[in-house]
Amino acid sequence: MHDLVIRGGTLIDGTGNPGRVADLAIDGRTIVAVGEDSGKAIGAGRREIDATGQLVTPGWVDVHTHYDGQVTWDPYLSPSSWHGVTTVVMGNCGVGFAPVRPGQEKFLMELMEGVEDIPEAVLSEGMPWNWETFAEYLDVVDGLDRAIDVAAQVPHCAVRAYVMGQRAHETQVTDDEIAEMREITRAALEAGAVGFSTSRTILHSSKHGTVPGTFSTPEEMLGIGGALGEAGHGVFEMLNDQMGEGPDLVWMREFCETTGRKLTFTFAQRDGSATPYLQTLSEMSALQEQGLEIWPQVGCRAPGLLFGLQGSLNPFVFHPTFLKMMTLSAKEKADELRKPEVRAQLLSEDSLSATIAGMPDIARQMILEAWDRMYLLGDPPDYEPHPDTSAAATAKREGRRPEEVVLDWMSNNDGLGFVYRPLGNYADGNLDAVRNMLTSPQTVIGLSDGGAHCNMICDASMPTYLLTHWARDRKRGEGIAVEEVVRKQTSETARLYGFDDRGVLAVGMKADVNVIDWDRLHIHAPEQRHDLPAGGSRLVQRVDGYTATICSGKVIFENGEATGALPGKLIRGGAKA
Repeated sequence: MHDLVIRGGTLIDGTGNPGRVADLAIDGRTIVAVGEDSGKAIGAGRREIDATGQLVTPGWVDVHTHYDGQVTWDPYLSPSSWHGVTTVVMGNCGVGFAPVRPGQEKFLMELMEGVEDIPEAVLSEGMPWNWETFAEYLDVVDGLDRAIDVAAQVPHCAVRAYVMGQRAHETQVTDDEIAEMREITRAALEAGAVGFSTSRTILHSSKHGTVPGTFSTPEEMLGIGGALGEAGHGVFEMLNDQMGEGPDLVWMREFCETTGRKLTFTFAQRDGSATPYLQTLSEMSALQEQGLEIWPQVGCRAPGLLFGLQGSLNPFVFHPTFLKMMTLSAKEKADELRKPEVRAQLLSEDSLSATIAGMPDIARQMILEAWDRMYLLGDPPDYEPHPDTSAAATAKREGRRPEEVVLDWMSNNDGLGFVYRPLGNYADGNLDAVRNMLTSPQTVIGLSDGGAHCNMICDASMPTYLLTHWARDRKRGEGIAVEEVVRKQTSETARLYGFDDRGVLAVGMKADVNVIDWDRLHIHAPEQRHDLPAGGSRLVQRVDGYTATICSGKVIFENGEATGALPGKLIRGGAKA
C-alpha cells in the first residue's frame, strides 16, 4: 500500500509533454509510480486524493525571492506557499544577512529595507542574528522547521560590508580585498550556498546611498565570480540597469567562459522602448549556442507599484495634507478624501515641491507624473489593462484632472482600492512583449520577489498568475499552452539551479505536487495585513483553487489551509534536499 495516491487527475508533468489522465503514487518523499507509465493499475494508498477533473502538476520552483529574514520566523514562507510554491531560492539582488560582523546587523537591515521594502523594525525583532559566517547562517536555517524547501545565495552587499567595513560603498577595492571576498564566497558555496548575487541598478539604495557593489569594477565581479568556478557549482544572479546590454555584457561573457557557470540577470521591456529587448534575446541565443549559459530572468506580468491608502506609496504621500492623515486607517483616509474642502486643499498643493529631499528624478516620474500609466487594479485584479482605461485617459473623457481619478480609485471600497503602475514590460500597453519573453527558449521565469516590497509591490502571486492568465484567461492576445507554463515554473527553474531531483512528475523524482481545481483557481485582490514581527504590515494576495499542495510527500496545504506538516528542508549547493 502506498503512502499517498492521487487519482484521476490530468497530469501536466513539467516536461512540456501533453497532459494526460493518470494516477500518481507516492511513498515517503518520492514518486514511485505514474499510472500510464507503469503499464498497470496503481494500488491503494493509505490516503487518496480524488483529482478527477483537476490538474496535477509539480510544485512550483520560485528562484527569485527575499525570504532571508522571514525564513527565521515564518515556517510557511507565506504568501509563496499559499500559491503552490514548494521550493524557493532567496538571497537575490545582492542583499542578505550573512556574513555579518558583530555590530553590522543594523547596516544590513537598512540595506534590505531600502532595496526590498522590508522594515528594519520587522527584521530586528524577527531575526535571532545568531550567526556570523554564511555557513553558520545556513546551519541556523537548516535547524528550523518549515513547510517548503529553501536555498540561499551569498549576497554581495554583505560580503563587501564584511570585508570593507565603512568603505563598503566605495567603487575601488584592493586586490587583497577582492581575494578575501572571493574566499568568503567560495567558503559559502562549499557550505551550501547555491549562488552569488549582486545589484547593479541605481534604483536600489538605502539611507547610505546606492547599495554596495552597484558600481563595482569588472575586475571585482570576475574576481569574486571565480569562486563559483572553484566550487564547481552555483549561479551568478544579478539585477542590473543594462539588462544584457553595454559593458556588463563583456564581463558577463568572460565570467561564463572562464568559470563554466551559469549567470542570470533580470530582464524586461523598458518603458517607452518597445522592441530593443528582442535584439537582446537574439544576442543571448547566439551566446547560448556557444555553450555560454547566460539566462535573462523575466516575470510573467509587468512588475508594478501598487498605490493605495493601505500601502505605503501613492502620488500624494508627500503632500502636507496627506501627511496629516498618515496615522488614520484606510477607511478614515477615504472618508477624509471625500470631503470637498480636504480634496481641494490636497489638489492645490504642488506634488513636485512636496517630494522628499533628494528624490531621484526617475522615482518622481514613476510615482508622480505617470498618470497615463496608472490603472485601477480592481477585483479580480487586472494586470493587462487597456491604455484607454488609464487615469489620464479616464480624466480626459470625464473632463477632470487625473489626480481626482486616482483619488477616487484609491478611495474605492472604503479605501481598499489599488492603483496599478506597471514598471517595464508595458511599453505597448499590453503584455505581448511578456509573451515573447515567456515563450523564448533563451529565458527563465522569476521576479516574484516573494517576501519583499511589503507595502508597495505584491507579486508573490506570479506563479499562480502564470497559470491563470497565460493558460486560461487572457483576452487581449494569444495565451500559452498550460503544459508550457507549467514547464517554465517547474523543471526549467529547477534546472537553472541544478535541482535535478524535482520539477517533473516521474518515478524517482521528489514528491512535490500541486492538485489544482482549474476552474476555481482565482487570485484575490491585494490586502494589507499586520502580521509581521513588531506589528509590521505587508500586502498579500490570497488564492482559491489549490486543492492540495504536497512537499516531500506530505500534504502541507489542503483547500487553502495549512495542515501543520513541516517537511521542508534546506537545499545545500544544488544537492537533493
